[in-house]
Amino acid sequence: MEPYQNPTQRRPWVVGVSGASGTPYAAAVLRGLLAAGESVDLVVSRASRLTLLDETGLPFRDAHWREDLRAWLETGADGKPHPFEGDLSDVRHWPAGDLAAGPSSGSYPAKGMLIVPASTACVAGVALGLSKDLLQRVASVTLKERRPLVVAVRETPLNGQTLKQLVALDEAGAIVLPASPAFYAGATHIQDLVDFVAGRVLDAAGVPHQLYRRWKGELGGARSPGKG
Repeated sequence: MEPYQNPTQRRPWVVGVSGASGTPYAAAVLRGLLAAGESVDLVVSRASRLTLLDETGLPFRDAHWREDLRAWLETGADGKPHPFEGDLSDVRHWPAGDLAAGPSSGSYPAKGMLIVPASTACVAGVALGLSKDLLQRVASVTLKERRPLVVAVRETPLNGQTLKQLVALDEAGAIVLPASPAFYAGATHIQDLVDFVAGRVLDAAGVPHQLYRRWKGELGGARSPGKG
């Protein structure tokens, strides 16, 4: 018998942001999820707050998270203003140290988890099941509940130990998605490269978007106007 699920029950995507460089990737994924009408639960690690401050000059404070999140989503990859008028009313933030948070339990109704970007320390913690903070705990829960887990690893080069851990995540059912931009989509701006990676993350999660031009088998299509 299938477990009962209330069709009106909120079922968010959990977005985990680790301390790797690449906070613009996380912002682009969040914008994409909200544009698609998805509910979002957000976990921002302590290390990622330092990275966010370094890469954008923006803070992320638990007591002012909604204000700080909006400022983050209104900032493009080049540090200039980015158009964003999304509704944050269906976004929940859980402090990284709160191991009693809703998503820490398998009974919490989540669609899955996207870790963007994922540092090698985060990869190791998830692969080894350490659950040292909420981000790692939610990833472990996502795997044990057989829900989609997308790990957008952002590091180069990768050593042998990290490669083994990524293989372990793949074998556990996660989708390992390196933050590797492509150029066939006709990128003319740094934001285009960021949006390509964010779009691939959303593709892996099955979330519709229009963040990049898809390949249609036509050479030279990248030079045509529009994202298609």
